Amino acid sequence: MKLAETGGPLFTAKWLEQYAAICFRRSPETGAFEVLLITARGSGRWVIPKGGPMKGKTPREVAAQEAFEEAGVRGKVGKKPLGRYSYVKRLDNGENLPCIVEVFTLETVSVAEAFKEQGQRQAVWVRLAEAGSYVEEPELRGLFAKLETRLRKIPPDTA
Repeated sequence: MKLAETGGPLFTAKWLEQYAAICFRRSPETGAFEVLLITARGSGRWVIPKGGPMKGKTPREVAAQEAFEEAGVRGKVGKKPLGRYSYVKRLDNGENLPCIVEVFTLETVSVAEAFKEQGQRQAVWVRLAEAGSYVEEPELRGLFAKLETRLRKIPPDTA
């Protein structure tokens, strides 16, 4: 569902806030940068790990925790957000609310064998250059492109 299709809530409701992580790594086989995509539990759409504010945690800490809970990923989280994107979140009661997501990068160091939401989602590592074709949100596609531009500047043996 697109933001424009939400009608009244787009202009009258409070926007939900979430924090997300684009988890990336170099492919062990090709050396190309890859990002982790997971499926949303309700819709099965390809998304990145994200969640709402948590008491006592900064936005970047929330992004890191969600990456671990939803995909078992641990790593180095960027100090500043890469950017933001918006989407429509369908609540359990069927209501659709606009949501703004602040996105941090997470350079993957390890992936756990067991984690909280294991078995509830599918996960796939895809080439960063192709990640945008998996997701619905145009602004998220733009963030993948922004990250790709940044990472191109890193020599292959340092990332």
